[in-house]
Amino acid sequence: MFLIGTDSFVIAGLLPLVAKEFDISVAVAGQLITVYAISYAACTVPVATLLSHLPRWRVLIAGIIVFLLGNLVVGLSPNILVALSGRALAGLGAAMFAPLASATATTLVEPDRRAQALAFLMMGLSAATAFGAPLGALVGAITTWRTPLLAVATLSIIVAWGIYVEMRDITRSIRTPLRERMRAIRDPRVLLILISTFLVLAGLYVTYTFISVVFERVTRGDGAVLALLLSVFGMAGTLGSLIAGRLTDRFGGRPVINAALVIVAADFLALPWMSKNLISAVLALLIWGLCGWGFVVPQQHRLTGLAPQLPTILLAMYASAVYLGTSASGIIGGIALTLVDPSKLPVVGAGLIVCGLIAAEYGTLAIKKYPAVTHARSSAIER
Repeated sequence: MFLIGTDSFVIAGLLPLVAKEFDISVAVAGQLITVYAISYAACTVPVATLLSHLPRWRVLIAGIIVFLLGNLVVGLSPNILVALSGRALAGLGAAMFAPLASATATTLVEPDRRAQALAFLMMGLSAATAFGAPLGALVGAITTWRTPLLAVATLSIIVAWGIYVEMRDITRSIRTPLRERMRAIRDPRVLLILISTFLVLAGLYVTYTFISVVFERVTRGDGAVLALLLSVFGMAGTLGSLIAGRLTDRFGGRPVINAALVIVAADFLALPWMSKNLISAVLALLIWGLCGWGFVVPQQHRLTGLAPQLPTILLAMYASAVYLGTSASGIIGGIALTLVDPSKLPVVGAGLIVCGLIAAEYGTLAIKKYPAVTHARSSAIER
């Protein structure tokens, strides 16, 4: 998950370098994030359905290999079109791996510790923002933007070998009838949670996708300063994931989700002013990391609690919503950059996050109103 997170997040810090080498605008270069996200979102549910009969360790290794090949294509690409194709391939590999890894984590612990298991897994992604993405941005600034992607491809070989050695005996396939999987997709409670996820992630990534230009007044194009800011954000995200996991297991998802979204929306509204100097920018990124990542764990926990016997398909749908939001953020941000100053992008994100909060509350009402469409229902999810 650390490598997948690094691959997802490091591109944001490399966009100016990509744009310069390929002689394109930063907004066009930002579509490297959009294409990856669209590929991930489009492939996650079909892959989870088509490959559900296979042993989990085989699917995990296959996903890592596809992910590796995609990064090789991007790292060796002669032009932006080839790079976009490689990002699409990498997105497919990530779609094969990440939701299944999350689902596997929830099956290896007791039900009352599932949120903490998800939080531990999410640490891989948030640690990527703390260490992988900043280090990649710094290495890219010193050498070339291709180096971090080729490094990710190389390290993926080690991951594939580790899965082969360690996980063959504990990750079996779970055969779920197609009718049961389709029933979960039609659940109005699931739909509202997915809509909320889409809106919140679109709001968060409108800023993150173009973080290099949003904080340009502070970084002044210095890759080392940008790496510092990314590291602060990532370390706060790692802590936010851990705290959210414990709070969710204790209090349920709703209060954690609502508090996180209210705080991060207020933080984004203040960012146009807080991004003027380094100290206030660091404070804003600390709040953003804590609360942005603090939303992820309880949202996943709430969703999987609706049908604990279907974690893979539910987390696949969640991942699709996440990356649809990510891809939409690239498009929304690209359009917004033609209309407003880059420092104002977080205000656009705040509006989307507020809409996501409203959808989350409608989801709570739906959980209370609609009868469960599956046999299992967790009281903790209704809190």
